[in-house]
Amino acid sequence: MAFSSKASLASLVLLLLTLRLVHSHSMTVGATDKSQPPPTNCKGACLIRCSKSGRPNLCNRACNSCCSTCKCVPPGTSGNYNVCPCYFKITTHGGARKCP
Repeated sequence: MAFSSKASLASLVLLLLTLRLVHSHSMTVGATDKSQPPPTNCKGACLIRCSKSGRPNLCNRACNSCCSTCKCVPPGTSGNYNVCPCYFKITTHGGARKCP
C-alpha cells in the first residue's frame, strides 16, 4: 500500500504542476504589452519629431533607428517619452540618450 499511496501522491503533484504551467502559459499568450503603442509609420513620425531640429538629417537618422527598434515614436517635437518607454531607454555607448 505504501508504494501505491506514494505513486498517487507523485501523480497528483505532477498533475498540479502541469496545470499551473498550462495556466501560466495561457496567461502570457493572451497578454499584450500595454506600454507599447501599435507600430507606427517611422518615416512620417520622425519627420514630425525632427521638424524643429537644428540638425534634421542627424535627428531623422537617429529617430528612424530608434523607431525601427521600438516600433513607436513619441508625439510632438520633444518629450512625451512616457508614450514610448523603449524610445527613452535606448542609449549610446557613452550612456547618452540616442533617440531625439
